[in-house]
Order: sequence, then C-alpha cells, then structure tokens
Amino acid sequence: MRRLAVFLLSLCLAAPLFAADAARPERKQAFGDVTVFYNAFASSMLQPQVAADTGLTRSKQLGVLTVAVLKADKPGMAVVSGTVKDLTGRSSPLSFRQTSSQGAISYVAQFKVEQAQRMVFDLDIETGGVSHSLSFNQDVFPGE
Repeated sequence: MRRLAVFLLSLCLAAPLFAADAARPERKQAFGDVTVFYNAFASSMLQPQVAADTGLTRSKQLGVLTVAVLKADKPGMAVVSGTVKDLTGRSSPLSFRQTSSQGAISYVAQFKVEQAQRMVFDLDIETGGVSHSLSFNQDVFPGE
C-alpha cells in the first residue's frame, strides 16, 4: 500500500511536466519577431556522414539537442546556453556550438541518455542583445 501511495504522489508531482510537453507539440516558441525551434533525439539516429560533418558523436547513450533561431523570418545568430535534467533532478550543463549548412544556422549540444526518460531542458537564447528563456520537456530514448 505504501508503494502505491509513493507511486501516486510521484505521478502527481510529475503531471505538470507532462502537461508542459503537450502544450507545445510543434517544438517552437515565439518571442516577438524571434522564433526559436528546438528538438532532442538520440544521436544514433544521425547518419554517420551528418555526425562527422557536424562534429557530433553517434552513441547509444548520447542525445542531441538542436536549436535554430529565426529573427524576422531569417536565420539569426544567437548565444545559446542551458541545462538538461532528468526527473530525479540531476542537472547537467549543455555546451552548444554553432553549425551552418546552406544558409541555415543551428546550435547543437549533446547530453547523456542512460535510459528512456523525460528530460527537462532550460535554455537561455540571447539574440540582438535581448535574452529569452525557454523551458520544455521531452521524452528521450537511448539509441539502438
């Protein structure tokens, strides 16, 4: 009975995180004329050549977070920083680097994925001297 009570309490505490993810299924957030697109996935999903071209490591235990910024509907430069944490509260800093291809600019960071779980990402995006904060959660699965 005690285990059931602990389980139900855990679900209640995690419910706002699940709801936040459903609120933005399109994986973008607008801040006036700045739109930030983001997504997280297992790095093993990358084609080997894409991983090599972007300097990313393909691994079953690594995820990739991509962030792209449009300002007035054009690719924009930004400074992106942030953290990722699991539902136990363990937090790790994200180290972003800029990549570009065919005029598109994106920022990528890798993070550990030890098991299938919901991860919480807290990002700060600075563009044009203005800082924007973005928080989202996403289910991430280790690669195969």
